[in-house]
Amino acid sequence: MLPWVVLALVRWLGLDRALPFPLVPVLAFTPYLAAAAPLPVLLALLLRRWRTAVLGTLAAVLLAALVLPRAVPAGPPDPAPTGPPLRVLTVNLHFGHADPVEVVRLVEAERVDLLALQEVTPEAAEGLEHAGLGEVLPHAVTHAAPAAAGGAVHSRYPLTDLGDPGRDIESLYMPQARVDVPDAAPVEITSVHPMSPRRPGSMPQWTAGLRALPETEPGGAVRILAGDFNATLDHAELRAVLDGGYVDAASATGRGFEHTWPVRHPLPMVAIDHVLVDPRVGVESAAVREVPDIKHRAVLTELVLPEG
Repeated sequence: MLPWVVLALVRWLGLDRALPFPLVPVLAFTPYLAAAAPLPVLLALLLRRWRTAVLGTLAAVLLAALVLPRAVPAGPPDPAPTGPPLRVLTVNLHFGHADPVEVVRLVEAERVDLLALQEVTPEAAEGLEHAGLGEVLPHAVTHAAPAAAGGAVHSRYPLTDLGDPGRDIESLYMPQARVDVPDAAPVEITSVHPMSPRRPGSMPQWTAGLRALPETEPGGAVRILAGDFNATLDHAELRAVLDGGYVDAASATGRGFEHTWPVRHPLPMVAIDHVLVDPRVGVESAAVREVPDIKHRAVLTELVLPEG
């Protein structure tokens, strides 16, 4: 019973902020562990260990309360936005290895207005241009870099480069841009990609990357964070980003268990790719899409912006 009790307390109290490694990698699999929580309770009941069964039941109920809300759709914002729709797609290109033709085909098929890319190498940026991405989304802010460091934003609407909080902290690039959508309030988007928390040495940059993301500002520009957060909703650092004024688009539509990584891999899949939106934005739908030959699924959301 002890692992489930410890897991419930760590997740509930956010203790992974105090001891990121190895708690952060373990907590990524919280939904799977929560689903298994009734098993030790059943064993305790069969052995007539009543106090142990009660303790395990409390842990199982707590885990369920922490995990299940992401599968329950939320209501629309109040007041409901009445501005134009915006279709947002985020794709991690996996060290630039994604087939640019397939990426452009997905953008065209899904009528994407705003595209956030991670792990954009100079070669990947050139390949996307040759594949015709500039014809579909003519505006771009590209911060390409070797290996996994680069990022980009592509748009149907004019963009203005607002800097890069990832580059500012000397980590993976996370370009920010203002998007001028006709008849809508000003929009700002960040292509999110903090360092992966796979090793003890990468934890400070993982934490710094998430903490560098901007909070929303009531009355200010509508902000959208889209990308590979390398974090699930069971990580306290990502919940702190949400506490900064954001709504997880997948959870808002009851699709919070849509796993995005790793595709075609023996590890159980987890949801680390997200689109977080300003609470003034309406979320009509959220879904994942397969991209051939890469480990991440793309995340597609249909949003409704507040009027300008």
